[in-house]
Amino acid sequence: MKKRLLALTLGVSMAAGMLTGCGGSGDAPADAPAADAGTEAPAADAGTDAPAADSAAAGEFDWKAYEGTELDVLFSEHTYADAVEAKLADFEALTGIKVNYSSMPEGNYFDKLNVELTSHSGTPDVFMTGAYQSWEYASAGNLEPLENYISDASLTNPDYNYDDFIPGVIDALKWDCVPGHAVGAGSQWALPMGWEVNILTYNKRILGENNLEAPKTAEELLEVSKALHEFNGSGTYGLAVRGLPDWGTIHPAYMSMYSTWGAKDFEVVDGKLVSQVDSPEAIAMTEYWVELVKEGGAPQWSTYGWELAGADLGAGKAAMMWDADRGGYTQNVAGASAESGNLAFGTIPYPETAGKTEADMKSNLWTWSMAMNADSSKKEAAWYFMQYFTGPEFMLWSGTEGACTDTPRQSVLDSDEYKAAVADAEGYFEAFNTVKETASIFFTPQPYFSETTTEWAKTLQELVVGNKYSSVEEAMKELKQTMDAIVSDLDVE
Repeated sequence: MKKRLLALTLGVSMAAGMLTGCGGSGDAPADAPAADAGTEAPAADAGTDAPAADSAAAGEFDWKAYEGTELDVLFSEHTYADAVEAKLADFEALTGIKVNYSSMPEGNYFDKLNVELTSHSGTPDVFMTGAYQSWEYASAGNLEPLENYISDASLTNPDYNYDDFIPGVIDALKWDCVPGHAVGAGSQWALPMGWEVNILTYNKRILGENNLEAPKTAEELLEVSKALHEFNGSGTYGLAVRGLPDWGTIHPAYMSMYSTWGAKDFEVVDGKLVSQVDSPEAIAMTEYWVELVKEGGAPQWSTYGWELAGADLGAGKAAMMWDADRGGYTQNVAGASAESGNLAFGTIPYPETAGKTEADMKSNLWTWSMAMNADSSKKEAAWYFMQYFTGPEFMLWSGTEGACTDTPRQSVLDSDEYKAAVADAEGYFEAFNTVKETASIFFTPQPYFSETTTEWAKTLQELVVGNKYSSVEEAMKELKQTMDAIVSDLDVE
């Protein structure tokens, strides 16, 4: 199988990419950023940032230190990006830094970003990324490690409060660049703009009219989903989940249930990554999932991404959805959909037959984040942009007025303003606040993430709508061999 990094087309070997990406940052501490001589204090340079103010040179933070600098920022279209755009004028007035901002739909965004990063032109200076993509970008040397900026008192506002980030979210963006090593240790490659836990959203009206209770266990979810097959005629169904043949199908509900069940994607065996998708837990969970989708899912499930799943929920075509929390939340905002006001939120269904309880609930998380281009010539000014738009003041506004309800900062989550902002979404605050305690990235970090998860999604499609396999066990054993081949050139130190 031809190997490639989905995010980048590189003319160097994977080994060279790993050395380039991780060689300059040193051993970053797992718990908090630490200073390093590799990041110098601001200095005058006609070709990079504007000269630092005297206060910055003296070790004091000054928002005007890079006045006159121009930054290029590229974002994917999202409510997180909308919130940033709404406050760009405030940032420019505070800092004197001019921002050349552009955004585009997610379907085109990563193609554009990959071309820019591969060119090593230094633009954009700041861009949006996800945790999974950052594994590929960091391995290829495209991301600037951030811990030295965070810990530098001359570069970071004393009110920034890095420790205020929810641990599972900020740790999801740390990695030591060693395939197979878990997130949470190594360099800080990006900072969260917002994040998503994958929880259950259900329609109170539809369940009530059918004398059904909101499911809490996996067994109840299957029973309720089956009972709601064509609850209001042809095309209506119980549970909306993703089904497209790409990584997006694996990472939300499926991976959350997979991890809650006790299954893993890879383990390190004798210095190599070895797929575990043929384990008894993985097979049992996938057997459950195939039945759930076949008997309770959308008739055209294999065409569904998050957009169609959310649209069906909002239209009353689907009675429930298991996906990103904000997917259900945005459908419930007054006037946003036909079913707004009828939606409520639960946590993670857990499989009692597998011996699991509420304590075992695991939500695989996603975080849209902002990162700095390692080739930028304006890194200090870029850091000013990043800290402003991930700082506590901006995030309190974006979490309460800027439609970014899945806040990555604990102080916002604890605030009276935030609780008031989400009060109309029944169960949302409770579900979000509960699931965040154990939410994490449950995939094994490795630079072929996109390839392995795409093969996984294709296997699920074949099991649900195809006839290639006689059993789930046969399919998962073949998938294991495919995934092992994809990662076969990765050595784990």
